[in-house]
Amino acid sequence: MKVRAVSANYRRKTFEVRATSRTLPYPFARLDPAPGPEDRIVRLFVDDETDREGFVYVLASGKEGTVHIEQVLEYNRDPAFLRDALLYRLTLEALKRVESSPLSRREIIRRLRTSATQFYRLLDPANRRKSVDKMLSLLHALDCDVDLVVREKIA
Repeated sequence: MKVRAVSANYRRKTFEVRATSRTLPYPFARLDPAPGPEDRIVRLFVDDETDREGFVYVLASGKEGTVHIEQVLEYNRDPAFLRDALLYRLTLEALKRVESSPLSRREIIRRLRTSATQFYRLLDPANRRKSVDKMLSLLHALDCDVDLVVREKIA
């Protein structure tokens, strides 16, 4: 996701980050270094060096900080970002399990009832087009139990 524009809202003490389809807040309190009454933001711009996937702010003291769009999406609990993060963690776990499994890759593919190409797509951490249910099927084929744990959010 790309950052189109960013502005500072001192009344709310947040950045307003305009992304591809909507505007998302990101609080000053999560910044390092954080702006204050004596150390205000003097410069704010979308960072072209990160391919517009973040922004840079400069304080009056000369300190500067960078915020990546993933930090903004995580703070706002964006469902697509959370899904991608879950898929990534499941993929890393599947990779570990495939390497340590006594089963051959051919046997895993047979258990999945899929092609070798699809199997290797499932193991690709960069592939975001796979589904959570396919990853669960892969882990099940590796003789793993997957439990979903829901707990209170830690502040």
